[in-house]
Amino acid sequence: MKVNKWLLGIGAISLALVTAACTGQSTGGKSGASGEWKPKKPIEMIAPAGAGGGWDTTARIIQKTMDKEKLLDKPMAVVNKPGGGGAVGWSYVANKKGDPHTLFVTSPPILFVPLNGQSKVGHKDFTPIAGVIADYGAFVVKKDAKWKNIGDLMGDLKKNPQAASIVGDSSPGSMDHMQFVKAAKKAGVEVKKLKYVSMQDGGGMSALLGGHVDVYSTGLAEATEQARAGKVKVLAITAEKRLKGETVSEFPTLKEQGIDDSFTVWRGIMGPPNMEPAAVKYYEQKIKKMLATDEWKAQANKLGWEEGFMTGEEFGRHMDKEYKTFAKLIKEAGLKH
Repeated sequence: MKVNKWLLGIGAISLALVTAACTGQSTGGKSGASGEWKPKKPIEMIAPAGAGGGWDTTARIIQKTMDKEKLLDKPMAVVNKPGGGGAVGWSYVANKKGDPHTLFVTSPPILFVPLNGQSKVGHKDFTPIAGVIADYGAFVVKKDAKWKNIGDLMGDLKKNPQAASIVGDSSPGSMDHMQFVKAAKKAGVEVKKLKYVSMQDGGGMSALLGGHVDVYSTGLAEATEQARAGKVKVLAITAEKRLKGETVSEFPTLKEQGIDDSFTVWRGIMGPPNMEPAAVKYYEQKIKKMLATDEWKAQANKLGWEEGFMTGEEFGRHMDKEYKTFAKLIKEAGLKH
């Protein structure tokens, strides 16, 4: 009997160890017995570009809102990693395989840049966590520019595709470039001959205000501040219809000016490859809560952002679909490598 009790004791201990291993109780940062996961150290939110652009603005407002509303169990810090149209930041995150404490803000360039052959990693190399917002593009000129509306500009470009220089903060064949190409193609412009200037250091607005270029293809957030200050005019935005909110409601759409085109600049959050599902679920739920806060809604209204929440699975499927659309667009613009 004594031997049997001893064997039973050893069996109970072994069963407890196996159960703990299966539930992840013994490892820091893993899921607990309830299946819940919580971060064990500060979270890095990578903005794969310099300060002031769409990725940076989105990352910082997420960080600010999460902090103010005390939504996360550990602090979040925004880290800028510019270069390569986003590729430098993506490579950094790709090397953090399985680390649930490193995230990044993403948008259409995660599809455009690999399609152009400018990055060896693309959306399939990361873990989709959640879609966050729907933003839109804006086509901006100096306040005293000769073009009164987008029709005037496209009319000149139809006559001569190099009649105006278009600057963007993305690489050639990426978002700022392609949102203009898409609209110009709908307007009947020979888009392969357009004169595009890339300012990946985020200097597009400075180049426009300095008179070095004629048109700035950018996002709403970048356009709104200078439009509010009276330094530029927005010829058109790429939304389906006029937006609500301070200042942005004044910006006309392409469609209302006779160009049947729109372009949604979706932004979301991704993580390194091989993130455990429980960590993805944690962030997905926190983002959903964040979007419901008054703090977030106030910031989004100011910038003309619309909610674009998607679960990680939905976001992944959305990017797969967009990839096919953008591949066709790049080929039509003569930019396929």
